[in-house]
Amino acid sequence: MTTEPLADAASPGDRARIMAWRKTERARLLAARMALAPDVRKEASARIATHLDRIIGDVRGRSVSLYWPFRGEPDLRSWLERITQTGGRGLLPVVTENGHPLTFRPWKEGEPLVKGVWNIPVPATEETGNPDICIAPVVGFDAESYRLGYGGGFFDRTLASLASRPMVIGVGYAMQRIETIHPLAHDIAMDLIVTEI
Repeated sequence: MTTEPLADAASPGDRARIMAWRKTERARLLAARMALAPDVRKEASARIATHLDRIIGDVRGRSVSLYWPFRGEPDLRSWLERITQTGGRGLLPVVTENGHPLTFRPWKEGEPLVKGVWNIPVPATEETGNPDICIAPVVGFDAESYRLGYGGGFFDRTLASLASRPMVIGVGYAMQRIETIHPLAHDIAMDLIVTEI
């Protein structure tokens, strides 16, 4: 449950309060997500994939960035495999350095992976690409399509750095919706959020 609204982030004190609130809310939401039964997450992931197919449509010739599932996130790897089988190009995000934007490396099922930051598998290739569609997992989200992530700022930093903005879709479970993330100046709203419902 969210707390009472926080002040507008006009001062350093307000910003500090919002960041402290986010840390607490992030921990609560992650615990709730991890508590979901594996079969519940699997069914929700399948429904999310169906919604993504309807929203995105034909992927031929388009690059789609996904993510490797981590800490109970929706597992859409089989959906990405279908993307590459139907003429799309799959990309996975890679952390190359703290405080820097993500890079995107091409990958499809069967190609080699290596351990990246937090031991998350990343493509072994050094080749990079730019997504036409970027799918990002959420820790929390609000009605304005702002995404609460893990707190590293990688995703917002990446979107701000791209020469042309891709279609940006946040994905998560409906139970991750909160009243507001109390957006700050650096936060970038998703184009839409997709859940299992």
